[in-house]
Amino acid sequence: MTDNPKDSMRREAKRHRDRIDLVDGDADAAADLFMETIAPKPGQIIALYWPKGREFDTLPLMERLLAAGIICALPVVMKDEWLLRFVAWGDGDALVDGPYGLKQPPIDANTAFIDPDIFIVPLLAFDQRGNRLGYGGGYYDETLRHYRDMKDVIAVGYGYAEQAVLFNLPVEDHDQKLDYMITPRTVRRFTA
Repeated sequence: MTDNPKDSMRREAKRHRDRIDLVDGDADAAADLFMETIAPKPGQIIALYWPKGREFDTLPLMERLLAAGIICALPVVMKDEWLLRFVAWGDGDALVDGPYGLKQPPIDANTAFIDPDIFIVPLLAFDQRGNRLGYGGGYYDETLRHYRDMKDVIAVGYGYAEQAVLFNLPVEDHDQKLDYMITPRTVRRFTA
């Protein structure tokens, strides 16, 4: 049985990401670039991810967003659903272990789900055309497609500059492009 080409790329991209030297101040620099470039407004809802392992750190960005009165939301993976749901999250709110080793807000019958306007999207690699290589579950592609069908949303890749690839990543029909890519050193805007 042969691998899907993306599977071997994912393994190599993860191996590469795990070897990137972490530099003090990188997460702060990326957060500053995000605030300057995207300029979120109070009342907007921004979906972030809680970083795991060597994923790019979103916590300094969350701090800035919360201080600016922006609503932060974290994804929740629901059993037997491809669509991510989002729950408002504030500093000190509880998190529980979810599928795939993710940290997510606890949910119960009273949980209020919210609809983000801006999505900070995790990735293993990105190319110069706005394509991202994710983890292979399809959750973010399905979620972005769903929300793009509902309203105008912005998808922002967030990661290390070293996660850029010089070749075009393979793209399938269901793959959703990024609108922006933000690293500690650069902002790239992708046009349709």
